[in-house]
Amino acid sequence: MTEQTTTSSATSTEDAATPSPTDPLWVERNGTRTYTGFTARGARVEIGPASAGAVFTPGELLKVALAACAGMSSDRAFARRLGDDYKTTIRVEDPKNVAEDRYPVLTEKFEIDLSMLDDEDRAKLLTIAQRSIDKTCTVGRTLKAGAQIPDAQFEQPAEG
Repeated sequence: MTEQTTTSSATSTEDAATPSPTDPLWVERNGTRTYTGFTARGARVEIGPASAGAVFTPGELLKVALAACAGMSSDRAFARRLGDDYKTTIRVEDPKNVAEDRYPVLTEKFEIDLSMLDDEDRAKLLTIAQRSIDKTCTVGRTLKAGAQIPDAQFEQPAEG
């Protein structure tokens, strides 16, 4: 894993890339097809099939990660123009291709009020926001690049 760094070509209108946390991440099995995901920082998320109730499915986590990454990447651009208290909802609702068991398209849809801007300022802001997303959204960049996923490794638990 490499850390993302900023380059000297970053402009004041583009967000700087932030280093990726290197804290350990893991999931622990709770029961049949249900897990809890953890970070060493103390965050946790419940994961399982939709039939398990108030949990995220792995596919939902992928979509939420993409939406949050796009939001975080474009946040400074929008806040600079709209104010720190601007509101937005970002949806990624594209359907799963059940036969292939994958999401062929993941579209980030921002619901954001830009009515106070004229057409020129709106177009400029959206261009800046998209550039920020393209440059600093690690999740989107990873998906677009087609990350390699080696075969899983299976190890005996450490005795303790």
